[in-house]
Amino acid sequence: MTKKHRDRGSAAVEFALVVPLLILLVLGIAELGRAYHLQTMISGAARDGVRVMALQDDPAAARATTKASASELNLTDAQISVAPTTCASTASTPAATATVAVTYPMDFIVDLFGAFGADLTLTGKGTMRCNG
Repeated sequence: MTKKHRDRGSAAVEFALVVPLLILLVLGIAELGRAYHLQTMISGAARDGVRVMALQDDPAAARATTKASASELNLTDAQISVAPTTCASTASTPAATATVAVTYPMDFIVDLFGAFGADLTLTGKGTMRCNG
């Protein structure tokens, strides 16, 4: 009977020791899921932008399509690179390959990694032959 009496608070102590690790695990899973979602959105926006560049030969339209495709991210022109600037081909130069690359710095919801100086920049890239 006395043995049960001494173990009365052990569950609360064990819970207090385990909860920080569980919270850290759940927050890490949430950040990883968010990073995957952003990476998928950035890659899709780059593919949409390169499709417009390859078919319309208009870098401004490619940037606008990329921004519209990832409207949640509020991308700037500096974060979107379009190369080459023209898809025009001549007899001496074969059809080029258009590339749109998007870079986006990811901000963590919980700044656990910021304390260690970790910085995460996500990149999406789309490549397509000019003129379809």
